[in-house]
Amino acid sequence: MTNALSAHLGIHAEALKLGERRGALLATNIAQAATPGYKARDIDFTTELARRTGGAGVLAATHQGHIANAAAVGGGAGYRVPVNVSLDGNTVEPAVEQVQFAENALRQQASLTFLNRRISGLMSAIRGE
Repeated sequence: MTNALSAHLGIHAEALKLGERRGALLATNIAQAATPGYKARDIDFTTELARRTGGAGVLAATHQGHIANAAAVGGGAGYRVPVNVSLDGNTVEPAVEQVQFAENALRQQASLTFLNRRISGLMSAIRGE
């Protein structure tokens, strides 16, 4: 993608990629809800999007002795801390996963709507409308 087009589309293209990855993680969590010992994983969407787009809110190591944050090391995917501990070691909580999945789907839809409007504006400019 050219720099001008990338700048025009803003962060929404990157948000779609990240949202797709997060949706896959959340779907895997839901599918593994009955698997003993499975550890639920998730992405901190806001922090990871800021890291990928060079935005504010990302902790930076200012000295070589500093330890990198977990999002930078693992690509943003971390383990979820459960509210209710399961006896079989599974950390998936279906209600939490479903809420997070719905929130992620809503973010994806919003990004698609913004991208659609921007592309429609470009198409109108190209046609001279």
